This record gives sequence, structure tokens and C-alpha cells, in this order.
Amino acid sequence: VQLQASGGGLVQPGGSLRLSCAASGPTFSTNGVLSWFRQAPGKERDFVGAYRLSLSRTYYADSVQGRFTISRDSAKNTVSLQMNSLKPEDTGVYFCAYRGAWIVSNYNRVDVYTYWGQGTQVTVSS
Repeated sequence: VQLQASGGGLVQPGGSLRLSCAASGPTFSTNGVLSWFRQAPGKERDFVGAYRLSLSRTYYADSVQGRFTISRDSAKNTVSLQMNSLKPEDTGVYFCAYRGAWIVSNYNRVDVYTYWGQGTQVTVSS
């Protein structure tokens, strides 16, 4: 599976952006999970949200709950991250990641994901 993240850019605080993660190669496993992470300069890569493919269920970090939404377009084999009410602290490189099997308690860990996209820069600044 190859992942391609896109949609980043510069936005003012309070604005919105929509990121997309397109997959090529084998389609997603029905039991897999596709997640978004972000990494600010000089900091570790942090979990943003996850989409459990089998149940179409989403999970979010507390910092983005209520502002970010993950959705899937099965026909296009893409998963999107809609980001609203953006804050300067949302700035970073956003990565999508995929694992072919669901993990109950560790879906927010970087080291459990097999495939990663190249990242797309999101800058929230006035």
C-alpha cells in the first residue's frame, strides 16, 4: 500500500482545511485502520485521529475532538481529515498511516503502523 497525503497549506486561526490520504496498490483491509498523525518542528509525532475501517468508527485525540473529522470515500480509496476552527498549535506536518489490522488500545502509537504517507505541511498563522 502506498499512501499520498495532500491538502495542506497556510490558513488563519479559526479557518479550515481538508487533507486527503489517497491509497494506491492493494485496497485497504476491511479490518485495518487508517490514522492521521502530526509533527511540529522539534517535537515528536503525535496522534490526531483514527478511522477503523471495519466499523467506520473514528477516534480522536483530545486536542482535536470536536474540531476535526475523519471520513472515508471507498470509491476513491481515500480517507480525509476535515479540520475546522484551526489553532496555531495545530501547525505541523500531517501524516497518514495505515495498518492492516485493528489494535484495540494502541492505535494511537506511531510504531504500530506499517505504511506512511510523505506528509503535508499545515501552517496556522495570522
